[in-house]
Amino acid sequence: MLASPHTQAVSTFHTELVIIGTGMAGIGLARALRRLGDQRSITMISADSGDDYSKPLLSTGVAKGLAPDQLAQRSATELGDELNARIITHTPVSTLDVDNRSILLEDEQASSYERLSYDTLVLATGAAPREPFKVDPSVSSRCFAINNLDDYRRFYAALDHRHVRVAIIGAGLVGCEFANDLHAGRHQVSIIAPETTLLPRLLPAPLGNALGEAFSEAGIHLHLGRTINSIAPHSIEGIVLRLDNGDTVSADLVLMATGLAPRTALAEAAGVSVSPTGIEVDRQLRTSHPDIYALGDVACVDGVNAMYVQPLQASAKALAATLTGTPTSVSFGAWPVVVKTPLLPVVAYPPKETPARWRIEGEGGDISALAENKDGRLIGFALTGGCVRRKVELSRAAPTLLG
Repeated sequence: MLASPHTQAVSTFHTELVIIGTGMAGIGLARALRRLGDQRSITMISADSGDDYSKPLLSTGVAKGLAPDQLAQRSATELGDELNARIITHTPVSTLDVDNRSILLEDEQASSYERLSYDTLVLATGAAPREPFKVDPSVSSRCFAINNLDDYRRFYAALDHRHVRVAIIGAGLVGCEFANDLHAGRHQVSIIAPETTLLPRLLPAPLGNALGEAFSEAGIHLHLGRTINSIAPHSIEGIVLRLDNGDTVSADLVLMATGLAPRTALAEAAGVSVSPTGIEVDRQLRTSHPDIYALGDVACVDGVNAMYVQPLQASAKALAATLTGTPTSVSFGAWPVVVKTPLLPVVAYPPKETPARWRIEGEGGDISALAENKDGRLIGFALTGGCVRRKVELSRAAPTLLG
């Protein structure tokens, strides 16, 4: 543990713009600023390796046989050269001091601190995997969550080029995409979740059942409507997960896919307004403090948190315009979610409000579900199989996520 900064020398530096986070949001903003000709000094801070990569590719890499380094488009050093920015990696931010417009960084390896002052701060800290329960230390080395490239590196190394049994906890977007990808990579996959259908937040039950049937027919084992009582090591079976009904699932590795929670702790501790769905920002992505902005998975924009690529890209473009002197309010169009499940293609645009009804059309795996309000107006949709070709048509008719 480091000594207190009050008893240790602290190096102090100043930079005009500090971006905390080197995911798609932070890097996207820096690139957008440079494209607009902005020449201010930029420092980007990453808790991980800081490599530039496309996060959606994490759930397609196993089937394609892509090693982690093949997913990295640029190293942190190369990214810094491209952006003419200082990139600080593997470094947590311990404190945000809004009154003095500075942050405190901890370098645990060097046992030192650095205070970094800023004119403008952007919080692009993303979201962290939720932990539904504590994992016993006896099995923790075989339990993984994949939320960045460093996580993928650890999981890929654990696969060790073998065909293994993977138990996925969670039936949402991440769980289903990784299940399809691991199955395509010739691994034996089981999904365990308390929900009774797949993708329950995106699909009405008939479509979730259709995806489940496609998974089951392919050989993915589904344990839906079930919770986990224990995860324990087994000398022969590797890991044994005991379910609430007494059934057991044997696995070599466990992948936690139980959802994401915005990383708001740093902002909240500094007195920046947050809600359960993220750091609260206005349509120009400004927080409750005028020199601090937030975007990406951590930001709740005018009451909307959209953890998807297109809203993130729109936010980076709008904030870059604002920071270069053209105040711009962000808007999110009707951008449906394309789920990477080739076993049964899925596209969904979940409604913001509870629909009066879902109008289900089609049969087998080719189903359209239209969410309508009490006046019969389209407010969202979900599509599977051959019906995904209706994506563009329905997107034009649906209301925007944030107009």
